[in-house]
Amino acid sequence: MTISGFTFIKNGEILGYPFVESIKSLLPIVDEFVINVGESEDNTLEIIKNINNPKIRIITSKWNDKMKDRGYVYGQQKMIAQFNCTGDWAFYLEGDEIIHENDYEKILNACKKYKDNKNIEAIIFDYYHFYGNANSYLWSPGWYRKAPRIIKNSIRSYAPDGLFWLVLDKNKIGRYPKAINSNVHIYHYGWVRSEEQMNLKSKKVQKYWDKSHKDIDYKDIDEQIITKFMGSHPKIIQKWLPKEKGIFRANPKYKLTKKETKHRLMLKLEKLFGLELSKKHYKLLT
Repeated sequence: MTISGFTFIKNGEILGYPFVESIKSLLPIVDEFVINVGESEDNTLEIIKNINNPKIRIITSKWNDKMKDRGYVYGQQKMIAQFNCTGDWAFYLEGDEIIHENDYEKILNACKKYKDNKNIEAIIFDYYHFYGNANSYLWSPGWYRKAPRIIKNSIRSYAPDGLFWLVLDKNKIGRYPKAINSNVHIYHYGWVRSEEQMNLKSKKVQKYWDKSHKDIDYKDIDEQIITKFMGSHPKIIQKWLPKEKGIFRANPKYKLTKKETKHRLMLKLEKLFGLELSKKHYKLLT
């Protein structure tokens, strides 16, 4: 059995991605790591080259700035990397996502177990969306709780955006992949970087959704979805993390948006009826 890791990254240095830590967190369990590096305004390409690991295979690309339809550029760049993967499985990890060293064995065992099972096309992961600092994460149906991150490299699949895959059936109609749960978390740190870096990212990428940048203030969020993190962070990311103590505090006077009000109601329904109402880009098989 072989596993290909893959990702895409652009301006990773100036936008504050922990992309080196992300890559290094996955290297121990993959046979190759395909990295699609977009033409950048910083030293992202050189930094990746300096990791100097024989498993890494670099592709360079130029993003289509005329493509402004619902973030499809992200799907394009994701697939450039995936189409160059040669493993039995393709493991997609974004530049602000980290794998915990304690979970390597679980991941490998799942890949081995389902490699020849034709009913299983993908493996899903639970998510910690850290927010504001290293001690807090978000728990809400508005923030996806599970997502497929490993997919069989022998099936017809494509990405309409960076988040998920569609599998082409015999009639060439896209559907979500049939998946099994890994019972492993991915540690997502994108909303831990500084507000300055997050605002710069927004200024540079909103155009791919045909939207304009709006200033981001981390405190402008529903305080009820902020949850205290009680576990341990992966060793590879600990030096990168901000050192604040205590849970992140939202602005108590913040007025919820219509979408946040909807998500708060959904959260209440989940607690009352034992439901799980977050968006699911997969068909879970048990």
